[in-house]
Amino acid sequence: MRFCYKEVIVLRVFKEFNANISGTLSGFFFKWVLFLMFGGQMPVIKVGRLAGQFAKPRSDPFEEKDGVKLPSYRGDNVNGDAFDEKSRIPDPQRMIRAYCQSAATLNLLRAFATGGYAAMQRVTQWNLDFTEHSEQGDRYRELAHRVDEALGFMAAAGLTVDHPIMTTTEFWTSHECLLLPYEQSLTRLDSTSGLYYDCSAHFLWVGERTRQLDGAHVEFLRGVANPLGIKVSDKMNPNELVKLIEIFNPQNKPGRITIITRMGAENMRVKLPHLIRAVRRAGQIVTWVSDPMHGNTIKAPCGLKTRPFDSIRAEVRAFFDVCMSKKKPPRRISARDDWPEGERVHWGITDCDI
Repeated sequence: MRFCYKEVIVLRVFKEFNANISGTLSGFFFKWVLFLMFGGQMPVIKVGRLAGQFAKPRSDPFEEKDGVKLPSYRGDNVNGDAFDEKSRIPDPQRMIRAYCQSAATLNLLRAFATGGYAAMQRVTQWNLDFTEHSEQGDRYRELAHRVDEALGFMAAAGLTVDHPIMTTTEFWTSHECLLLPYEQSLTRLDSTSGLYYDCSAHFLWVGERTRQLDGAHVEFLRGVANPLGIKVSDKMNPNELVKLIEIFNPQNKPGRITIITRMGAENMRVKLPHLIRAVRRAGQIVTWVSDPMHGNTIKAPCGLKTRPFDSIRAEVRAFFDVCMSKKKPPRRISARDDWPEGERVHWGITDCDI
């Protein structure tokens, strides 16, 4: 059995692209994975939403301020976020810049993963500065030292720091299949298998705005061989989910489909059992995943978006409770370490601190 940890370490705007930010977020990523392996005593598949997520899903095609109405900002690979007419004009050249930054980010992270930055011995160096003088910081350091002691024992037993498993790691990339011209341009035919792959990421998913059964995104993704995700909220109809899985995976191939739930704790306990029941009744093989971040977003009085940590934890617990009650072991947690648009995870922090 394996556990999958998916972390949002996406740099969604061009101006945030630099090695320091990528290195810091990667350190968070490797740290949490190591803790999951240590605490869960099982292998962890590492997936990052990075190097490609420059597009933003929008519910409203227009944005209005002070009586001025302009097209919505749809991400840096489409248009600019400045509220003026020139910035909001779509520019295809932005997709080329998005590709260049994505490729550079992947090269940097590949170097981190294989060049010693991800070495397990660095666990005590991946510090959480914002918890320096807090109970959470003390618990983090205690766990880090326990991992350190375990690594010391392994070294004494002969598994030295020079062993590749101790100094390197594997990771996979993912993002929502949103901007079809970008995704289509990076789709290639594998000459050995005869299958098409979208090479913009290893793992792609459709969300609330892109999973219409007769939509272009579903039609595109059913033709590529990448593993696919379906993100579902409490609005998802069980019968529609079954039909969507049939479209994406008519041969019912294990590993092809991942269902990513984002509902909030209370909705999770009410809605998720119906989805699991429908999928099981259809005999479909899927992996169930929790995204406890996006269903718990609130806006603080200062206007910034935040997520109360207690709400996040409650949704994770609800997800585990429901899955275990249905005898469907949960396999993944999706978390965030990026903070675009002023977002913060509210971890014992007051609105004034934000």
